[in-house]
This record gives sequence, structure tokens and C-alpha cells, in this order.
Amino acid sequence: MQQPAKLNYKVYQGSTFQEIYRWESQTKVYSPIQSISKTAPCVITTTTNSNIPLGWRFRVTGVQGMKEINTSSDVFYVATGISGTQVTVNEINSAGYTTYTSGGILEYNQPVDLSIYSARMQIRETVDSSTVIHEATSANNQIVLDNTNKTITITIPAGVTQAFTFETAVYSVELFELTGRVIPFLVGGLSLVKEITR
Repeated sequence: MQQPAKLNYKVYQGSTFQEIYRWESQTKVYSPIQSISKTAPCVITTTTNSNIPLGWRFRVTGVQGMKEINTSSDVFYVATGISGTQVTVNEINSAGYTTYTSGGILEYNQPVDLSIYSARMQIRETVDSSTVIHEATSANNQIVLDNTNKTITITIPAGVTQAFTFETAVYSVELFELTGRVIPFLVGGLSLVKEITR
């Protein structure tokens, strides 16, 4: 059974709460690198279309010449621009790097297909509380599953957070299929920061 990620947040009363998530599968995608620019931002060109989604994290390994761009197992870049076989990485200024000569792999975890899922989130004061403070779902458009960009976006409107009175609360997010299978996705705590400007 998949274990949910545990994330704690501050909710600012009277402000819109929004978080964007990306759900990675365990399947790796490997795209051979053809060239890497010495520019700011850096542009990596692969031999075939990598199909990496915009905003997705990835690693670079095995590059010869421009070895500065190779990542360790716990370091990732973010794809900030996608165009065919080219991936732009805004965080990298490679103008001063050694010239690329050969080799290298762009590696990332394949996104989960979101088209078969809906989602729901509940906030309660405690785990055992019978009162639901707020519920966000796919149906009320406060959770949007975007299968094109492979994102899960949770948005709680400012008008809703304005009415929050708890000091601390707990939440969980579940994804579920039409078949009835439910996957725990996120759990954690919320602390409310009281509004000053109102």
C-alpha cells in the first residue's frame, strides 16, 4: 500500500491557500543527451523527445566535458521550458561551464496517469473529530487534476480561510478511482496565522 507524504502547512486567514503537487511513478525514463548549451539559462537537447512535463524534476548523469552539470542521487533540476527535444533549466547558468563533448542521460520518474482519478481533502481539528471544518474535492473544483501538465492543484479560496478559527488542525488528501480503490496521497497538520489586514 502506498504511504502518503506528510507535509505540514501554515494557512493565512483571509488569504488563498494553494499548493501544486506532482505524482511520480516508480518507472524511470531515460533520454540520451545530444548537446548542452553554454548559455543562461541552460538548454539541454536530447536525441529524441523526452516527453518530460513542464515543471517536472530530473537528473543529469554521465555527461562528458560539461561535468559540472552532472547531479548526485539527491540533486534535481526543474524543467522550466519544453520545446520538442529541448529542455530549458532556468536555474542553471552554464555560460562559464566546460564545453559539452559527449554522452549523458536526462533521467526522471514517469508521471502517474491522473485521468482515472478524482480527489478529496478534509480538514478536521483533530483526527478523532467528527466535525469537518472544510472539504475540498474535484467536484467543487478546489482540487484540480491536470493530466496534461501532470499536476494536482489544491486551492482553498480566501473567503473560506477567512472563516477558519482553529489554532491547529489536521488534514488528509485521498485520490480514488471509479472502481472504488482509494490511495492516501497526503497527510499533515495545519496551523492558522490570524489575519491582520482585514
